[in-house]
Amino acid sequence: MKILHINTERTWRGGEQQTFNLLMGLKRRNISSHLLCQTDSPMAEKAEEIGIKTFPISMHGEVDPLACFRVRTLINRFRYDILHSHTSHAHTLAFFSSIGTHVNRLVTRRVDFSIFRHSFMKLSGIKYRYMADFYIAISHNIKDVLVNDGIPSGRIFVVHSGINPNRFDDVAKDYLIDEFNIKSSEQVVINVAHLAGHKGQEYLVKATPLVLAKIPTARFFIVGGGELMDELQTLAASMGLKQELIFTGFRRDVGAFYQIADLFVMSSVQEGLGTAVLDALALGKPVVAAHSGGIPEIIHDGETGRLVAPANPVALAEGIIEMLNHTDRAKQMAIQGRAMVRQKFSVEEMVAGNIEVYKKILNL
Repeated sequence: MKILHINTERTWRGGEQQTFNLLMGLKRRNISSHLLCQTDSPMAEKAEEIGIKTFPISMHGEVDPLACFRVRTLINRFRYDILHSHTSHAHTLAFFSSIGTHVNRLVTRRVDFSIFRHSFMKLSGIKYRYMADFYIAISHNIKDVLVNDGIPSGRIFVVHSGINPNRFDDVAKDYLIDEFNIKSSEQVVINVAHLAGHKGQEYLVKATPLVLAKIPTARFFIVGGGELMDELQTLAASMGLKQELIFTGFRRDVGAFYQIADLFVMSSVQEGLGTAVLDALALGKPVVAAHSGGIPEIIHDGETGRLVAPANPVALAEGIIEMLNHTDRAKQMAIQGRAMVRQKFSVEEMVAGNIEVYKKILNL
């Protein structure tokens, strides 16, 4: 089989990491895969470093005639069996590039938003029903959203995202204790996510004073950058929060924050799956998470972590307080969660799942 992967992102986030993990796994299995991505993007640099045949081009928007022409030229040259699109813009680009060819169009869907969320006159219905042949949803919840939006269930496969459970095992951490003056008596609570509305950090900020009223030694770190940084910092200041809640901004040493954490919190109100939760569990860190999106496919309440009502600061605070006050029980949940991640959510499982989808599409 020959596959052309298309990723139109210029930056590096969770979806790009998953695309990269898949490319590495396919390379190890000698499955012919090429990558089309943005010029001068982190994806282009990383893929070329590991020996993936990469075609960096400039892609502007969903319908870029020059980019479409270049993709079609590649289709005709290499006779791909599958165009695997990893972003929404790639989805559209792949369709217009492949009209009249026999290539199979596959799209990975990583978000649990309705396809009509930002749709003009519900044109997204046309895009998702007719401009792709098959979908991979990274959670059963995403599949349910697509089915509810009118996509036939038989065209949707579920393959969970996967992580390398060992990637943060040996990361140095002590320098953070000095950088942020963390005392041995303090319990560190972290959130790692892009600062966007659907990630729900607003509710974590509002929950923080409620936790501090019961556990004054708690220290909170929200790790990541994003468009809501100023708004969230203003909210925190209005609640009198200073060193008790630190916004670190974008950091390249995310693994070190996982290492110093006593508790990981995922406050999302919408979440495709939640690989940040997987990373926390892989290190044996207890987790409190909102019952939203695909998160319940990872966190089974009372077994692998605590699930609380989404968009509810009081419920979030109660979950955090419970886990910080009952550390033995929290640690036991984390141990069970770690075992589950290694069994069901590894990169190897994700790659194998994608290969099974390819085989089904091609009737192999």
